[in-house]
Amino acid sequence: MLEPLEAEEVAEEIDDCDSALGTEDFRSTTSIESGILKYREENGRTYHAYKDGKLEYLLPNDESETERLDLQHHMYYLTLGGKLFVAPIPEEQKLHRVLDLGTGTGIWAMDFADEYPESQVIGVDLSPTQPSFTPPNCMFEIDDIEDTWTYNYKFDFIHMRMMVGSIDDWPRCFRQCYEYLNPGGWIEIKDVKFPIEDNDNSFPKDCAVKKWADLILEGTTKLGRPADSAKDYKEQLIQAGFENVVEIQYVWPQNSWPQNRKLKELGMWMVENFSSDLSGLSLAVFTRALGWTQDELEVFLTDVRKSMKDTKIHGYYPIYAVYGKKPV
Repeated sequence: MLEPLEAEEVAEEIDDCDSALGTEDFRSTTSIESGILKYREENGRTYHAYKDGKLEYLLPNDESETERLDLQHHMYYLTLGGKLFVAPIPEEQKLHRVLDLGTGTGIWAMDFADEYPESQVIGVDLSPTQPSFTPPNCMFEIDDIEDTWTYNYKFDFIHMRMMVGSIDDWPRCFRQCYEYLNPGGWIEIKDVKFPIEDNDNSFPKDCAVKKWADLILEGTTKLGRPADSAKDYKEQLIQAGFENVVEIQYVWPQNSWPQNRKLKELGMWMVENFSSDLSGLSLAVFTRALGWTQDELEVFLTDVRKSMKDTKIHGYYPIYAVYGKKPV
């Protein structure tokens, strides 16, 4: 349990309108046919069409979501002090091939490729939402990482970030990662853990953001992809065979309530991250798993947004970074 943080004193008024801010060595990619680009529509949002739009994946792939993912990348940049990973990979270790699973907009893969031009970086995702112009050592592939992998080579670093709710069998995923890493290769997973936690008993009775986060966990659990999976990554990596496994916990405040300057800034971005596209984060879970209608959900989310922005509510989400190494 993290020690309680110090909250900044705030005025009573809450302004609901205020918001913060390829080479032949690579595996051949799946061709982006018209069927993949013709996204599936549901409740006014678009979702990936690959694998006939498998319903297990819960987040949309439209412009609102891609903008949110890039904002989230900035939050990790702040959290990690400008670093792309925390694993203690020696500078002299050559990372010839790097795999970014669930690459999303591809922003991490492209940044890594720019920073490590000697590495060949491949990003994998269900949706082709990545840009056409990329660093020459970076490419993207449309694929389902829950399938059996068929690469004909191995990697030196496998990276995953914010994949909560995306995998129904994490132990199998980590076993595949282990199999496709070279000896001495590294894996790193960074993820949020639901539900929201209360720093100092600040949640009022019937706290809307607390209820929302609890329902997200309930719905994802019903769907077999619980949103608290990050708490198990360390043990699952150990069971998969990785050594020197380390878990680091960070904090993302729900809004700008902390006194600490860095955490306050993260909180400003966090409220924007969740509240700006709260519908996109919620629709699939609430309608598919919990039986809510879209209208019922939107009424509820009005109160959730207000609750998220209320700096008298000192909520935060644990952020896990877990890494390990394949024995030599």
